[in-house]
Amino acid sequence: MMYGWHGKILRVDLTNKKISTETIDPQTAKDFIGGRGWAIKYLYDEVDPQVDPLAPENKLIFATGPLTATPAPTGNRYMVVTKSPLTGALANSNSGGDFPTWMKRTGFDMFIFEGKAEQPVYLWVNQDQVEIRSAEHLWGKDVHETEDMVLAETDPKAKVACIGPAGERLVKIACIMNDKHRAAGRSGVGAVMGSKNLKAVVVQGKQDPVLANPDGMKELSLSMQLEVGGDAKKSALREYGTAYVPVVTNELGILPTYNSQTGVFEGADNISGYVLKEKYLIRPKPCFRCPLSCGRLTEVDEPGYEGRGEGPEYETIAALGSACGVDNLAAVTKANYLCNELGMDTISMGMTIACAMEMVEKGIIPHSDVGQSLKFGNADAVIDMVKKTAYREGFGDLLAEGSYRLADKYGHPEFSITAKKLEFPGYDPRGSKGMGLLYATSNIGASHMAGDVAYPEVFGTPEKIDPLATEGKPKLVALYEDSFVLIDATGVCVFVSVRYMFNGEVYLLPARLAQLMNFTTGAGYTPESLLKAGERVYNLERLFLLKAGFTRADDTLPKRMLEEAMTEGPAKGHVADLEKMLPEFYQVRGWDENGVPTKKKLAELGLNQINTILFMSKVVNPE
Repeated sequence: MMYGWHGKILRVDLTNKKISTETIDPQTAKDFIGGRGWAIKYLYDEVDPQVDPLAPENKLIFATGPLTATPAPTGNRYMVVTKSPLTGALANSNSGGDFPTWMKRTGFDMFIFEGKAEQPVYLWVNQDQVEIRSAEHLWGKDVHETEDMVLAETDPKAKVACIGPAGERLVKIACIMNDKHRAAGRSGVGAVMGSKNLKAVVVQGKQDPVLANPDGMKELSLSMQLEVGGDAKKSALREYGTAYVPVVTNELGILPTYNSQTGVFEGADNISGYVLKEKYLIRPKPCFRCPLSCGRLTEVDEPGYEGRGEGPEYETIAALGSACGVDNLAAVTKANYLCNELGMDTISMGMTIACAMEMVEKGIIPHSDVGQSLKFGNADAVIDMVKKTAYREGFGDLLAEGSYRLADKYGHPEFSITAKKLEFPGYDPRGSKGMGLLYATSNIGASHMAGDVAYPEVFGTPEKIDPLATEGKPKLVALYEDSFVLIDATGVCVFVSVRYMFNGEVYLLPARLAQLMNFTTGAGYTPESLLKAGERVYNLERLFLLKAGFTRADDTLPKRMLEEAMTEGPAKGHVADLEKMLPEFYQVRGWDENGVPTKKKLAELGLNQINTILFMSKVVNPE
């Protein structure tokens, strides 16, 4: 018996309508933990990293962690892992809600989708009963309509992950939505699902994982739940959700504004969580069994912006709000609702519109190409562009390719605020130097969820460090990147995990997670071996990127961040200072000067049997 893990994988061959199950080797399970770790191991072993992301040969993997569906605080996350159509790099998108726990309760830890269905289909997993059903009647429906319809056809108590019209049309910033409002949002995973003609995944089950030490798990989880819940009652996160953050980042001069031309937005107070609570909040909305309740159930009744749903979160406010020069929270919230209903990443959507706005205002994109006014501050244009992008209508067909391809088409890729073609989240790296190094080195591109050092740099959690300093940042970023692998692999949420990062000089996260993992799996992790597993996963992801053709040159930031100093605010006069940190980061990682893991490092991590060293040397140093 495998405790914690079911040890079962569901493989769905969409081309041949074939369903099969398999078991995972226990040692592989332990070495790669689960979630993000298992998924990259299978993706690396089975998919050519140079494959066209939208070809049938690419695979789409849904993976839960060993702590998913357990009493562990926030143990309710899953990962979507594939090759990204937006970036050509990895995609590992994370989501919560209810779906992950219901997926784990089917008795499977991971779903692997391969090939392409001839016609639209959806998957119905009811415990061990698995069916591929026609979804032709669902094609064209939005996320809300799709979920309502498949629940009526299956089980009203089941849970759904699906794509909207954007995923169907292979919009490269499309996401996968679960529970109507939660998103596996980044890197275009919804387009991969759409490319396979897979409209939805519906899950129902009652098979909770068997725990190695139920009493120990119950006691530890309860104490953590009480501790976190007690803190949450008095936290800004509980009262305002992440929407309180614009005020914080604006004060630090790092709030993306006017396509990141500056980090200070005069309308920041108008789009804050304080306004959201006063005008639109119905109640906090938690993920399943979460003590934090950071989600916001909201409703807007202002004419032209009416709607009801969840959000917006901070990143959405930064991208669709300040980055576009919009200080109308009702409009931002409406755009957020539309992204959720149509199935698109709010960060990439907002930053792509912002990129277009700057190029329009500078005369690079002619008005005739857009067909309407697209200037900073035009809230109604933002909403219209969201709709047009999802359906690839008019100028929306260009926005659907993401900001890098848009800017490159007009000969000015420098206006795309991306790393590895993935749009920046809400922290300008000129005033948060560690975040700049993270964006540049992340295996998926510019994502705060790859190792969010904004916690110490911006929020002072667990302790404040100087955001403008470069000293010590390479070691810190590498540690956070590995730690976020653990969070993604075990199946818990970053909001409860990050509080256990440090206590003074003592690093606590691996010890806490090792306790939870051992009570769950009985696998005998030490804090050191668990952290080493996170590093193993991170390095395997790096090997995938190198085989896909990425090099040291891709570990970079936009010209604006490297050469254009911030013009105002606390970060005035600063650039991202990436080259001061990158060589040391490679040394900390045990990589050579080209960013390639050394043979010594691979052997240390047990990856020395991966036969890619010669190939990678040719990629990095082509003859």
